[in-house]
Amino acid sequence: MKIQVAEMADLDIVKNITDQTIREIYPHYYPSGVVRFFLEHHNRENLLSDIKAQLVFLLFDGEKSIGTVTVRNNEICRLFVRPSYQKQGFGQQLLRFAEREIFENYDAICLDYSLPAKGLYLKYGYHEISAQSIRLNNKQVLCYDVMKKCRPDDGLYGGKIFMAKENSTNGEVSRQTMFYYHQQGMLVWAEYSGGDIVKGYLSGKVLADNSLEFYYQHMNTGGEMRIGKCHSTPIFLADGRLELREVWQWLDGDLSPGTSVVIEKQL
Repeated sequence: MKIQVAEMADLDIVKNITDQTIREIYPHYYPSGVVRFFLEHHNRENLLSDIKAQLVFLLFDGEKSIGTVTVRNNEICRLFVRPSYQKQGFGQQLLRFAEREIFENYDAICLDYSLPAKGLYLKYGYHEISAQSIRLNNKQVLCYDVMKKCRPDDGLYGGKIFMAKENSTNGEVSRQTMFYYHQQGMLVWAEYSGGDIVKGYLSGKVLADNSLEFYYQHMNTGGEMRIGKCHSTPIFLADGRLELREVWQWLDGDLSPGTSVVIEKQL
């Protein structure tokens, strides 16, 4: 795999990836008038302008072009992966590449997300900061949100994803639960969901020994709101991943304690 800056001769490749993705994927999310808007917006003239400015990058598997992304100042634009290569991690590769490019010069990334990509951005720590809309010539309205991600701290937890490995029988986290961690200085927080957890959040602090103290709350599939506290100790595994060994207690219901283990997911 390699990512390289697009040259003028690559215009047709970038255009083909862009159009193919919009034509095959976007009709599942948008009405036809909105799909046409995206196709017209990403026209050859706009693509050529960004290629001339060396803002466009291509992802290759050998000689096969897989995807493209445009990095304009602190914005990520036009991140597309050919439909036949989606759900294989290539979008993540392009996103991580774009983030590295931007964080060399800026403290935050902004982007306008499309519905097909929203899950990817949420997974990697982006959050919505404003709602926008465009009234199209066909009288349809395109609604979208602007998302933002701040430069991660150089701490131990920022940007890591953990998955549940073990849990006490009185816990609600299972092997289907995923945790998406963020860190800024001593502040740490995460979103989690999966299995019996519809949506959950935790927030706390990193202690001097890199262990964590945090409070968590979530809604389960039964519609109950649960809350608790946890102390989490990091263990470095032989493959370089982190394992968090946790001692926790419910702060509602029977107030029972428990233990769990979560492990860093390999991307």
